[in-house]
Amino acid sequence: MNAPFTPEEIAAEGIKPSEYEEIVKRLGRHPKKAELGMFGVMWSEHCCYKNSRPLLKNFPTEGDRILVGPGENAGVVDLGDGLRLAFKIESHNHPSAVEPFQGAATGVGGILRDIFTMGARPIASLNSLRFGDLENAKTRRIFSGVVEGISHYGNCVGVPTIGGEIYFNSAYNGNPLVNAMALGLMETKDIVKSGASGIGNPVLYVGSTTGRDGMGGASFASAELTDQSMDDRPAVQVGDPFLEKSLIEACLEAFKTGAVVAAQDMGAAGITCSTSEMAANGGVGIELDLDKIPVRETGMVPYEYLLSESQERMLFVAQKGREQELIDIFHRWELQAVVAGEVIEEPIVRILFKGEIAAEIPANALADNTPIYHRELLETPPEYAQNAWEWTEENLPSCMGEGIEIKGELKTWNDILLTLLDTPSIASKKWVYRQYDHQVQNNTVILPGGADAAVIRIRPIDAKPNTCKIGVAATTDCNSRYVYLDPLEGAKAAVAEAARNLSCVGAEPLAITDNLNFGSPENSIGYWQLALACKGISEACQELKTPVTGGNVSLYNETVDSDGNPTPIYPTPVIGMVGLIPDITKICGQGWQNEGDIIYLLGVDNKPSLGVSEYLATVHNIVAGKPPKVDFNQERLVQQTCRDGIRQGWIKSAHDCAEGGLTVALAECCISGNLGAQITLDFDNQMRLDTLLFGEVCGQILVSISPENQQQWESYLQEKLENNWQKIGGVISNKLDIELSDKSLVISVDLETMINNWSNAIERRLKS
Repeated sequence: MNAPFTPEEIAAEGIKPSEYEEIVKRLGRHPKKAELGMFGVMWSEHCCYKNSRPLLKNFPTEGDRILVGPGENAGVVDLGDGLRLAFKIESHNHPSAVEPFQGAATGVGGILRDIFTMGARPIASLNSLRFGDLENAKTRRIFSGVVEGISHYGNCVGVPTIGGEIYFNSAYNGNPLVNAMALGLMETKDIVKSGASGIGNPVLYVGSTTGRDGMGGASFASAELTDQSMDDRPAVQVGDPFLEKSLIEACLEAFKTGAVVAAQDMGAAGITCSTSEMAANGGVGIELDLDKIPVRETGMVPYEYLLSESQERMLFVAQKGREQELIDIFHRWELQAVVAGEVIEEPIVRILFKGEIAAEIPANALADNTPIYHRELLETPPEYAQNAWEWTEENLPSCMGEGIEIKGELKTWNDILLTLLDTPSIASKKWVYRQYDHQVQNNTVILPGGADAAVIRIRPIDAKPNTCKIGVAATTDCNSRYVYLDPLEGAKAAVAEAARNLSCVGAEPLAITDNLNFGSPENSIGYWQLALACKGISEACQELKTPVTGGNVSLYNETVDSDGNPTPIYPTPVIGMVGLIPDITKICGQGWQNEGDIIYLLGVDNKPSLGVSEYLATVHNIVAGKPPKVDFNQERLVQQTCRDGIRQGWIKSAHDCAEGGLTVALAECCISGNLGAQITLDFDNQMRLDTLLFGEVCGQILVSISPENQQQWESYLQEKLENNWQKIGGVISNKLDIELSDKSLVISVDLETMINNWSNAIERRLKS
């Protein structure tokens, strides 16, 4: 029997010829049009992780505080005292490239639904964003639209955006990354899960109506971006944050009745995904009648119903006989709520339309028993990496006491510091976060830009005033340039820096959620990057005891030119990490607090390097070398020392040394605290001066303490770190002076100049 579809029609659904043959084998017949579409979205990388699942299974996923790990809408960790935190990160990259505002806005809406589907009230959101060169007009348009979309949805729904990260690099010119993370506090006694159960139990459709927006979004997210991608605007959803706010309240109220057996957000692949995953997770089947689905457009056919990704919709399994109780709740919140199907014994997804069967597929074939590709890892690193690793610091011009000569012009160390502070990836992100409502709900403890991690008070809905001391810190981190040149070490560094950032506010790292943004795994280099990065994450999480609770895989982040040549992004495995703060009165930010405070550097045994540094890329226009390696023994000791010092009340400020090295870290502490610093650094001629000043390293933290605590602090340091620390200076009023041990002054920049360069860098480029 001939296939009812042309090869082009099959390929348009994202299905390979061999996969189509497998579909026919599974069904024992050729699929109908609607069924082909269902397989297309469910067998996309976005939904079934067919290239990445063999790698993800190696992640550590269990721990003393892990209540829910991978496989559900979000992970859940135990905070103690009966408090449970749900958290998750997901991407909305391709939609944001095509329609920045709605792409970013619906990314926020989707991640919030993952949280409250578990029975948790969303309490905070973060984001991790990557854009191309800001000198590019297209980048500026995408950047502005994404920020507007995030602020619109988060502000309207009433969830504070409390932190995140933003990088700019030409590697993302055609393919921005928009990763949204959310946190929620469990409000229901039982964690709501997605596995359907109870033969004969009704299946409820609740929330908004279904339209044609977001058609095939999962498949769209699993393909490269081309010049024709603008034609895929229907694959970008349209969100309504005010409706989502009602949906949050209605769902939480419904869950508290005990009448909801299971719940699933209609995210990627909409009705197809929610029905098949609920059925597969519960080992049962679901029958759904499309004629009962509330719609906002006329003439829709099963294919459109099943592939629509209209926003703010949920699917429930309810206890039989209590469906009207739930429907009444949603109607009170002016939302749709109908019985659209039921749980059946046969483990299939059966879709009815106009009295006929529009689709009938084994649930496992869509949601669990999907294609898996075991790809071979390159035996040797790719040529681009090997060539980059051959670079050494000797390739750079010689340093002079006052600076370095670049293209015949002397650049002083002052000049270089100011250049780095003016780099968009390092400069102030105030233009972004001032558009976000970061204080709604009144639980944000540290405002954006004030610390290495965001901090939020954990306040249960029934808590008495002034009784809530427990807090949660959260961060998103990844230096993608590190991962590009060494995926294994770069991924380890991302996990380590996330933990370090939490430690710098006094939080104990608990667990991570990851967002793996990569190019095509079908390319041997792309798979090498993905496989080694996953290995690095796994090893780092085991070392730091921060299990993986779930996340998102976003592959095929490539831009294909008119000649068919793909250009992938830098591999970007974003780490979202949460940490526990027992007492929110014992935390600190990154800015100096008082003149006369003493400044220390922890982790001095870790030596800086210029390889893959921001200095090398920005000042010398070179991306080469190897990133710094993580010494996990020292990492654990330095982080523990920092946390202990904060909780003892000794440490007044803490900031990790990251992009730009020690000098940029010192400048950031000055800017954040509106105070200066007088610094003396040990220097020997065996190290280049620019390496000392701007080289990067893992495992170093700058801290400041009050003089009255010096004796206790240094005794503790010697006991804990032995000689792996140095007292390097003190806090002064209005400038940053850095001298060497021979008293030669190498940097002297007044505070006002640093602030001006740092604070206006992004706005200036947006106006150009």
